[in-house]
Amino acid sequence: MFLSYLPVMSLHVEKTGGGREYKVKDMSQADFGRLEMELAEVEMPGLMACRVEFGPSLPFKGAKITGSLHMTIQTAVLIETLTALGAEVRCCSCNIFSTQYHAAAAIARDSAANFAWKGETLQEYWLCTERAHDWGPGGGPDLIVDDGGDATLLIHEGVKAKEINEKTGQLPDPSSTDNRRFHIVLTIIRDNRKVDLKKYTKMKERLVGVSEETTTGVRRLYQMQANETLLFPAINVNDSVTKIKFDNLYGYRHSLPDGLMRAADVMIAGKVAVVCGYGGVGKGCAAALKQAGAHVIVTEIDPICALQALMEGLQVLTLEDVVSVADTFATTPGNKDIIMVDHMKKMKNNAIVCNIGQFDNEIDMHGLDTYPGVKRITIKPQTDRWVFPETNSGIIVLAEGRLMNLGCATGHPSFVMSCSFTNQLIAQLELWKEKGTSNFGAKLTKLTKEQADYISVPVEGPYKPPHYRY
Repeated sequence: MFLSYLPVMSLHVEKTGGGREYKVKDMSQADFGRLEMELAEVEMPGLMACRVEFGPSLPFKGAKITGSLHMTIQTAVLIETLTALGAEVRCCSCNIFSTQYHAAAAIARDSAANFAWKGETLQEYWLCTERAHDWGPGGGPDLIVDDGGDATLLIHEGVKAKEINEKTGQLPDPSSTDNRRFHIVLTIIRDNRKVDLKKYTKMKERLVGVSEETTTGVRRLYQMQANETLLFPAINVNDSVTKIKFDNLYGYRHSLPDGLMRAADVMIAGKVAVVCGYGGVGKGCAAALKQAGAHVIVTEIDPICALQALMEGLQVLTLEDVVSVADTFATTPGNKDIIMVDHMKKMKNNAIVCNIGQFDNEIDMHGLDTYPGVKRITIKPQTDRWVFPETNSGIIVLAEGRLMNLGCATGHPSFVMSCSFTNQLIAQLELWKEKGTSNFGAKLTKLTKEQADYISVPVEGPYKPPHYRY
């Protein structure tokens, strides 16, 4: 349990001359950020075309948008595209290590309320997320642009806490969980409920919808949809073709080796590299490592993805088969508990372990941190060597098991992010355009009992068998 945590306090913020709130590391880097944004705009034709096409009509006029995104130069261009189309924006980072100081400073000075810096604690991270939702007494944002689902999660957990409180009189109990992230979330919700009982309910009632752009966040949304707890419309941007093929494939093909070389200055050629998972992200990672001269081995649970890897000339083995011989291990998003501390103990000296998924549950960082006698040596920020007492040899873990391409490097190139963020923008336009309608104006035909019996489904659905793939 995490009863020893200090109570979560409010986030101390500053204001620009115009009264816009911010909390960033170094406002003196705003000019540098502006110069980099101008370079990025040339490489982001999708967003710039949206400014030309939609800007004059200001389609987001009156819209309050909360963004929870990696606060990079490319994200800054997205934010300024939203404001160019008439929106008012409050934003925070969706990862404690991914913020670029100059990007955060430029946005805070010129465009939007911004709460983001590299190296936030988990408490600071969730306080920034909460602050990005805080639009004053009006009830919160109209729209959310989410990456990973944390902004969406906070509202859902806040509404759930109110419902439980109305039934039982109980406030959220942070000591009820041993999950560090959720402990802090419950603490924030508990403290907010002491001030405003309806805070998150008012947010839910105002929200038009969310667009989500990463695998794990999308999975959360589908789970909520399946158990009928999703509180507002959502658009899955992650699986759009120009996102999953560009961002997940070409983006990681660029940014995985970038993160490896910046973190460890390591030779990739001639090494054995393991990629855990061969979905869109895994395909990009494996292609990059193979092109750089590594011998690439893939671990996979899906026979189709395994066959695809084999057809690319890659070996498909289990982690246990290769754990003691590989030089680099990269986990991809979509699941948990992929590389455990028992695996890490068996690795070669100075084997590199990294995660290129959104969260920090692919690699057993808790097991590593609490391993008896283990010694952590910080080589530089987001590059740590962990030495095991039995062997006096160690592994190198990047970005504390979090998203290494942004923790150790600068993420995807601008053109790739133009594809992803243009999808986000179009999704936001659709949500805002269709606000007040039912499911974007769609009116579904209702089956008669006879029709339902004819195709052997219930009148109320589901209408397809479990094996059917939409």
